[in-house]
Amino acid sequence: MLIVQKYGGSSVADAGKIMNVAKKITDAYGQGRKLVVVLSAQGDTTDELYAKAREISRDASRRELDALVTTGELQSAALMAIAVHKLGYPAISLNASQAGINATSAYGSARIKKIDPERIAGELERNNIVIVAGFQGINKYGDMTALGRGASDTTAVALAAVLNADCCEIYTDVDGVYTADPRVVKNARRIPSISFDEMLELASLGAQVLHNRAVEMAKRYRVKLVVRSSMTDGEGTLVCSGEGRDKTVEKTFVSGLAVDKSIARIALVGLIDRPGIAYQIFALLAKEKISVDIILQSIGREETKDISFTVAKNDLEKTLEALEAGRDKIGFGSISHDDNIAKLSVVGAGMASNPGVAAKMFEALYDCGVNISMISTSEIKISVLIDAKDADRAANAVHDKFMVEMEG
Repeated sequence: MLIVQKYGGSSVADAGKIMNVAKKITDAYGQGRKLVVVLSAQGDTTDELYAKAREISRDASRRELDALVTTGELQSAALMAIAVHKLGYPAISLNASQAGINATSAYGSARIKKIDPERIAGELERNNIVIVAGFQGINKYGDMTALGRGASDTTAVALAAVLNADCCEIYTDVDGVYTADPRVVKNARRIPSISFDEMLELASLGAQVLHNRAVEMAKRYRVKLVVRSSMTDGEGTLVCSGEGRDKTVEKTFVSGLAVDKSIARIALVGLIDRPGIAYQIFALLAKEKISVDIILQSIGREETKDISFTVAKNDLEKTLEALEAGRDKIGFGSISHDDNIAKLSVVGAGMASNPGVAAKMFEALYDCGVNISMISTSEIKISVLIDAKDADRAANAVHDKFMVEMEG
């Protein structure tokens, strides 16, 4: 049996935790399993490396930033191999080039193009535990490229897909996927199983337990995905196709709740009401590789209209600069922004056939005195924008309102 395991930064944050993970790895190896292990950088290493770069320059090239921050995963992989050797087991650490992980040249947000598994397969044949540095790829120039924050999950799923692994296990500091962030919502419950679509929505909406691109890839290649704790031996959460879900979960209207505080809202006021104006705005942002989420268009006055939309908080400054540069071409009266907001979302495969879900969510927000500024819906999710200061209180109120359905 071939298993791909991934351990996050909090699971390998210090020497004691590295030895704890090494024991879990070698226990699995001792049961006759072939193992490929993907690691993130230790603790806050990636943030610390970015901070070191900012101390020197606020305008460092993306290539050099990637060359710097990908060293964190290399350290983790080598330290883990050393720990496994100490326990008396064979292991080898590999970087992205050695592991055959070929990626695009979009520094900071590269995507995996293909994986040549020859080296990994050879090491497995030699009965080595193969430890791979996550988060990184190698581009056509031979440069290290970062796959984006949280993308060690994607590395693991991609390797599981190409190696036809029996399972991909994502180990983190919580014992599975929860109905909400247990650090914020006191009554959050572990979900035994959840569909790929629901997990993808939760990951995209701010739930940090899995990288959204990892879920996309697992769904596409039908990789068996399990989220577990690196500290305990619980069953965790199975992420699977709809037909593989726990039957009690299928009865629920809402499977989970997510809060995203890393967004900002921008409003363009006094736009000329003419065909093509929305295209001009969002084509301009697309050219700058700025992703837009919730969009609201309202009727203004005197043949004008207003458009509001959200972007990632990290893209706020770049978005404002692009819009100001295009002001004359677009034609708007004024621009405003707010980065003290949060997006609160509920997700569930049963929502489409249950129109009362939205009313129940809005009732919970009304009861706790939280105002809604924007609303977005799809077949399996409802998202609202609220003040950031209200986010935790609102999350608890909405979660409690749906607790009966969540418990099945």
